[in-house]
Amino acid sequence: MGALQSLRPAVGGIVRNPVLVLVAALFGVAQIPNLLVQPTAPMLATAISLVTTGVLVFVLPFFQGGVIGMADEAIGGKTGLDTLVREGKANYISLLLGYFALLALNLIFGFLAFFGGFIVLIGGAFGQGGVAEGGSAGAGSGSASAGMGGFGFDPTTLAIVAVVAIVLLLAYLLVTFLIQFYAHAVVLDDAELVDGFRRSVGLVRRNLLSTLGYTVLLTVGGAVLGLLAAGASIASGAGTVPIESLPEPSLPLMAAGTVVYLVLTGVLGAFYATYSVAFYRSISAA
Repeated sequence: MGALQSLRPAVGGIVRNPVLVLVAALFGVAQIPNLLVQPTAPMLATAISLVTTGVLVFVLPFFQGGVIGMADEAIGGKTGLDTLVREGKANYISLLLGYFALLALNLIFGFLAFFGGFIVLIGGAFGQGGVAEGGSAGAGSGSASAGMGGFGFDPTTLAIVAVVAIVLLLAYLLVTFLIQFYAHAVVLDDAELVDGFRRSVGLVRRNLLSTLGYTVLLTVGGAVLGLLAAGASIASGAGTVPIESLPEPSLPLMAAGTVVYLVLTGVLGAFYATYSVAFYRSISAA
């Protein structure tokens, strides 16, 4: 199975090239300002978050292209920071446009989910209100229904809302599942952006079971390391809601938690890069 066979070259690439962990940890460094700001200063936290997000929007495509290029070299031998710069510059425009395309996709699904659910809920509320008003005119027991009317929702309405939400979620997950390798096609196969999306969809369709196994392994591993990184962040006292029953974290504890957070972020990012490239190469060859 391609998902399992890709694990060994992915790990080997990281062992031979620990610089990948260092480069991936830079993403964690970019998140530190958001983590360190205290929740007692919401305006400052919002401003820092907006600035960080704005910077990452334009830096991430360069970083993404460079790391994929480094991971590809690392699997076959040695790599260095010169590859990060070269591949990042060469694929920057295509990956930036791809990032905006994904952002538009998220906005579309978010718009559909919000307004679809809003329309169904409002329609159900008015419909239930009408039934309640009609019942109160005909029988004494209808007064209780009228009291619950107006803004009540019957089980049918709630079921429709749940179905709409599930369908939209599944559609979103399916689309992202199909196009997840577009950046690899752009960087590794010199594809144009549209061709990169098409190539990703074609490869996933021809390797559904392998890609599903790859996605599950990556999701589970990412969740475990993500929880550990979140625990390290909380232990450092960064960005957490203060709880009076707990003592204030000491400076050494905060420093240790920050270091652990950066190491875990670097390991996770490096593994994702090498594993995704190794798997993409395997299904491309197949």
